Amino acid sequence: MEITNQDRERIRFENVSMEFQTASGPLEVVHDVSFSINQGDFVSLVGPSGCGKTTLLSIAAGFINPASGSVTLDGHPIVGPGPDRGVMFQEYGVFPWLTVEQNIAFGLNLKANRGRDSQQKKEIVDTYLKLMRLEAFRKAYPKQLSGGMRQRLALARTYAVHPEFVLMDEPFGALDAQTRSAMHDLLLDVLYAEGKTVLLITHSVEEAVYLSNKVFVISARPARIREVVEIPFPYPRHHDLQETEEFGALRSHIHQMVMREYAAQEAQSSPPGTA
Repeated sequence: MEITNQDRERIRFENVSMEFQTASGPLEVVHDVSFSINQGDFVSLVGPSGCGKTTLLSIAAGFINPASGSVTLDGHPIVGPGPDRGVMFQEYGVFPWLTVEQNIAFGLNLKANRGRDSQQKKEIVDTYLKLMRLEAFRKAYPKQLSGGMRQRLALARTYAVHPEFVLMDEPFGALDAQTRSAMHDLLLDVLYAEGKTVLLITHSVEEAVYLSNKVFVISARPARIREVVEIPFPYPRHHDLQETEEFGALRSHIHQMVMREYAAQEAQSSPPGTA
């Protein structure tokens, strides 16, 4: 299945704002944000640390509700988490007391997936063990796996319950460069096979350009959409793409915007008179 933007709007943010209460008063973290994610999109959010990217993802996941504005899925308000949205965090999100195959099967035993019989569940687990190259480790525990293998396990757990959307918060940030590169290609292989819609938070501009068909540059806090960059490269992609002049130009353009927002974020944190 080719990864493609099918122009069918799925998730929509409409004039969304969010604030949190702090010891010094309310802190606005998202300001009047509007955007949509279409079927088959791979959207990355890039911007300064603490600018509100994770808040936007948490709203899409249904973990928190915006202070104002609306977020809809297929025209219906998102009011909480749901099996249609799988969330993957940097901290792997695997259970250390369960084996690899038990971790993958965990979500299949929850209420939303009880319609599947034991044979169907076994087939799903076997499929993702093979897809994530973990067949030889099915009886192993997470502590016996490398960081890259634990992240593949986390991805398998997320995908096994067949969510329509995958929401990823810096999932590869703790990996070394070689493992991170391998995870990029594995993720694209899975997307090619299953055609998911993805929202990714990353601090790596190169990662965003390589994986996405759209990159949203997020401003310094409070989060706003500074620019939406359409990525023109077709799927499937390979790492030699990163050596091309076109890739380098896009990476440079987005990096310059992000660095301006980092400078603005730093200025917010500086005591008066020190900027």
